Parts: sequence; structure tokens; C-alpha cells
Amino acid sequence: MKKQNILTTLSIAVCLLLIFNPCSLTAQKVTPHDSSYYVTYPKTVTARIYLSKKYAPFTLPATGNVNDLEYRPNTKLNLGIGATYNNYTLNVAYGFGFLNNKNIDKGKTKGLDLHFHLFPNKLTVDVLGIFHKGYYLVPKGYAAANANSYYYRPDVKLIMLGIAAYRVPNGSKFSYRAAFVQNEWQKKSAGSVLFGGEAYYVSFGGDSTLVPKQIQSGYPQAGIKKINFFSIGPGIGYAYTLVIDKHFFITASLIGNLDLNFSTETGTTQNKKFSLKPAAVYKSAIGYNSGTWSLAANLTGNALLVRGASSSKDYFLPTGNYRLTLAKKIMIKKQ
Repeated sequence: MKKQNILTTLSIAVCLLLIFNPCSLTAQKVTPHDSSYYVTYPKTVTARIYLSKKYAPFTLPATGNVNDLEYRPNTKLNLGIGATYNNYTLNVAYGFGFLNNKNIDKGKTKGLDLHFHLFPNKLTVDVLGIFHKGYYLVPKGYAAANANSYYYRPDVKLIMLGIAAYRVPNGSKFSYRAAFVQNEWQKKSAGSVLFGGEAYYVSFGGDSTLVPKQIQSGYPQAGIKKINFFSIGPGIGYAYTLVIDKHFFITASLIGNLDLNFSTETGTTQNKKFSLKPAAVYKSAIGYNSGTWSLAANLTGNALLVRGASSSKDYFLPTGNYRLTLAKKIMIKKQ
């Protein structure tokens, strides 16, 4: 069943790419656009150094006056370098010790966290592959044997695979790349309506029940070891970049989706649930851009709500990435 869900997600991902932009996998030439709004640099390498931190907490809803149960991964602050040439981007990052406290009381989170944000002509695509193992509960001391430590589960893991793809009809005047890849320069304010869809497969669980035994009375998920769900649905939104004095910019993008969710809670038995829930894809950036240098702070992420059979409230899964980037455009061939 698990393999079937993963294959279904990947199949839908490929279909969405083909539907929304049949040429996105092969087109490398500069597409027509209004150069008075933004400038492209087709014969230029954009080199960057950046700091980034990713997040992927999972919240189980409680009943009454009890706090929701929030599991968090102990992710690191990463230092990375990268480069972009035309539509090709390569980034490499590592969580060096001098940037991170050991946070021994929060335990270790192992695995991979892959976020791909692609911006082909008149299209924005987010591809996620998250594989985390090792989660802790907040606040500190909650359900833990010691009030000065975190309740840590090395066996709890998250698997998330999916894609979100949306058309950008006003791509001739509005540039996502200027704010998030830094290989273009938005000189005038512009925005665009966005429309498309998303599909995700998620598995969250451990070797024993997710709700600690000492607090199970406040949670309807007592006895549940694993939660799986598949979400798919259309979305529409808007993105806008405000440009000040040609160089300073603020970008905001928000898409609302309406997803069909198919969830399974596994414990001593399996309980399934179908629901229709809102979801969101969001991006924001602020910084300075020019024909040579760029400095930007940005946030990219999404948020899923899913109803399980055990509760009248929703599971909540937001995932995303904070990043601070310094980039320089280096011409390698005269245009």
C-alpha cells in the first residue's frame, strides 16, 4: 500500500509538470519578456553563499484544555555555496558545528531534506523529498521524565514526497527568479495570478504509540503508531514584487489549495478517513538586487491540514526553508 501511494504521487507529479509546461524540461533559451520590468543574464553565472534552516514539525490535535502535541525535528543551520547558469542550479550545504549548538537534550534528527524550487518560463514548481528520523516534543519537559529535558523519540520518522506546480500568466513582467534564484533583476513592481495544483504523500509514525503513555488521556490518538495520508487538489493565488528605487524589493506569494485527503491511522487497528481541507503554499523575500550583486532573505514553504478518523480536529504539517543569500552575477561570455 505504501509503495502504491508513493508511485501514485510520483505519477501525478510528472503529469502536472507536463500539463502546466510541456517544454519546461528542455527549454534553456531566454524566453520573450518585457525587459523594462526585469532583466535576464543568459551568459552569466550567478554564484552564491547562503545560510539556510529547514523545518517540518507535525502536530497532533488534543481535546479539551490540553495542548496539542507538537513533534519537531532537530534541524541544523546550514552554510552553503551554489551557482546558477541559465536554468541550471546546483547548491551544496552542510551544518557545520560552529553554526549550531549541540542541543543534546533535543536528540538527533537524521535523514535527508530535499527542497527543489524551480522557475521555468511562466511556471513555479516546488518538489519535496523529506526523510527525517528523530523527533522531540515541545514545550521542554512535556511528557519527559525530567522537567529540564525534552521528550525525544529516535524512532519517530517523517516521509514526505510531493509536488506543487502553478502557472504564472504574467511571467513576461513578473520574475520569481529575481527574488529566489538571483539570476534576474526585477526593476519595476509587478505581480501575477497563479493557478495549478499539488499532490503529496506523507507518512509519520514510530515503533510505538505517538502519544506518550503518561498523557494519553488527553489525546484521541492514543494507541496510534502511524499516520499516512495522500493529498491532492487545485489551487489559486497571487504573487507580487514591490520594487523601490529599482534595487530594493519585497516579494510575497500566497496560494490557497483545496485538497482531497485520504488518511489512515494505524494502531491495533486501521482507521481510514476521507476529508476536504484547505492548504497553502507561500513564499516571501526581501532584499537588494542589481546587475552584479544581490542580497536577499527569503522563506519558502507549505502547510497541510488533514483530518483523521480519531478526532474532529486536524493534523497540521507545515514544511519550509529560511534562507539568507549573498550572490554575485559573473559574466562568462559577452552578450
